[in-house]
Amino acid sequence: MIVYYYPAQENKAGCKAAAKKYWFQEAALKAEELCGGQIIGCAVPPFYYRHKSWRPEVLSEAMDGVLCRVEGMADTYVHPQVGAMLTEAYIGRWLPRRSTMEMLTARIIEEYAGNTVRQCGEATVLLGAPADTDWQMEMTRGLLLPYLSRINKLVIYYEEIAETDIWMELGNHLDEYYYEYGLVPQLEPYTVNYAGIMSESEAGKGEAQVPQAGAEQSLRCGRTKCAGMILDYCAQFRYPRIAPGSKVIYIDAASVAGKENALRRKTPQASYVSPLKYLDTVVKTSYDG
Repeated sequence: MIVYYYPAQENKAGCKAAAKKYWFQEAALKAEELCGGQIIGCAVPPFYYRHKSWRPEVLSEAMDGVLCRVEGMADTYVHPQVGAMLTEAYIGRWLPRRSTMEMLTARIIEEYAGNTVRQCGEATVLLGAPADTDWQMEMTRGLLLPYLSRINKLVIYYEEIAETDIWMELGNHLDEYYYEYGLVPQLEPYTVNYAGIMSESEAGKGEAQVPQAGAEQSLRCGRTKCAGMILDYCAQFRYPRIAPGSKVIYIDAASVAGKENALRRKTPQASYVSPLKYLDTVVKTSYDG
């Protein structure tokens, strides 16, 4: 079960409510069951009393009150706007467990991308920071397990580190794909892109691109075309190349703001979904219902 804390919407009169009406009351948050009781939605108003903004410690205490009322072992997911009100001093207390993120992402894949992966037989994984590679590879195998018998092409992008043999680093993870499913993942390093330099079409394909002093460096996917499902763990958009005319479901496991717009500009036909967008959709559906 997940308790999802999200910013409250304005009421019908256009007013933004507060968590308590009188000064002597304790700030309390209301919660309701969503998605058949699998998700507990908790709307957080922008103010705790009249037009006074939340103090982080007061908001954290009010959120804890909701969690204590939930039966069983529940985890939490916090909307970025609510997280900003908690500040860095308290947000760490409310980060979801990896097991919760895997469960939520697995639900999203089955609902939005499962049929596409089974029919297309292709998946692309965009690994994040090198320090997170082990747990991301472990999570990836768990997420792909229901579809591995149908996948015939698996591309894994990674951040290249000097003097590191990626096949040795990922050997234990890759062996499982080969010995159990006869699948050899295709490992592709991200390419380095410098902002402010000429593109290949401008500079000529045979000319080396020399970054200007102070040019901003970013990582991007290479030329390998993606199809089926893209599973993204990165903190930034990596601009994957998508095969023309192919159906692609983009799963942003990191729920990074701005990725959906970047994907829309680059590949309008691709479908974007993330744990944050999924939870917001569940909340919106409950309001519309």
